[in-house]
Amino acid sequence: MMDNNDKPILWYFADPMCSWCWGFSPVISEIKKNYASKVNIALVMGGLQAGKTVPLSASSRDEIFHHWHQVEEMAGQVFSFENALPDGFIYNTEPACRAVITVGSIDATKTFSYFTAIQSAFYTKNQDVTDLDVLQRLAAECGINAEEFNYLFHGEKQRTNVKKNFEFTKKAGVQGFPTLILNKPGQLDVITRGYDKYENVATALDKLLFA
Repeated sequence: MMDNNDKPILWYFADPMCSWCWGFSPVISEIKKNYASKVNIALVMGGLQAGKTVPLSASSRDEIFHHWHQVEEMAGQVFSFENALPDGFIYNTEPACRAVITVGSIDATKTFSYFTAIQSAFYTKNQDVTDLDVLQRLAAECGINAEEFNYLFHGEKQRTNVKKNFEFTKKAGVQGFPTLILNKPGQLDVITRGYDKYENVATALDKLLFA
């Protein structure tokens, strides 16, 4: 996951089915646009609810919708609540995380766009992004060969790689998403734990990059 040039790495720990990461999407987009020449931004899959096997309860669904409303109010991101999280839905984020890793292994330049495509499909179109057919179609819409995606997604290498992302997240001490950590030689600095506005993130980055 490390880049070989001398720019610091900005680790972005996230999950495509994390509502606060959806809220943070415009912020990280601005960071990517304005800091591309200063840092390498590396997306790390956090595994928010990886491996869940039990359908959502009514109370869990209500709690999730509560968070969605909070994100909508604070970040201004659009959510579609009608028919979202239907009865029997299993909130397992591992397939979506593995799909992002898979796309990155095929074409690293499309990692972020695919990550955003999953977010948009889940939060604004009520699409089941735990389903392989949906993940494969979204990959194809991002210009990824569907057959190659399907083959690699099911392979042991990508299963291992996504687990390594989850392990790295824990090793870094990340307990919530989104989290940004700046990695300079011999130094790790937390930029934000949880959602924050672009101005605050940029200020924290500038302080560390140009101190």
